[in-house]
Amino acid sequence: MSKIDEVRAQMVTAMKNGDKERKETLSMLLSALKNKAIDKREDLTEAEEFEVVKKEMKQTKETLELAPKDRTDIIEQCEKRLAVLKEFAPEEMSEEAIREVIKGVLSDLGITEPEAKDKGKIMKELMPKVKGKADGALVNKIVGEMLQ
Repeated sequence: MSKIDEVRAQMVTAMKNGDKERKETLSMLLSALKNKAIDKREDLTEAEEFEVVKKEMKQTKETLELAPKDRTDIIEQCEKRLAVLKEFAPEEMSEEAIREVIKGVLSDLGITEPEAKDKGKIMKELMPKVKGKADGALVNKIVGEMLQ
């Protein structure tokens, strides 16, 4: 079952249950998925579906971070929206799993003592392996720690 069908089914359930906020979030996600499929002019791959979900999560997190502290309504809405979006997001890799992939990349490249000048080569090999499975900022942070 594609993400579009899955989101649509969840949205119908939310409407039947009278859960307006969940329905709105699912409607927004469904629109984003459909728009991406229309732009591509064919069905989305699983990776592309996850990319859309992550983009929606990122936008919601940015809204949450920019919301004034006294606007509890916006903060609450963003937190609820993130909770719904997390149901459709891919499982994130743990720090330990990311470190293992980095070690594999280092051995593939033949780098025993990684230095700052090697970061570009490492990231070029590493990112395709963790794309969609790990947060890029976290990967960058871990690689930076390993280079010190």
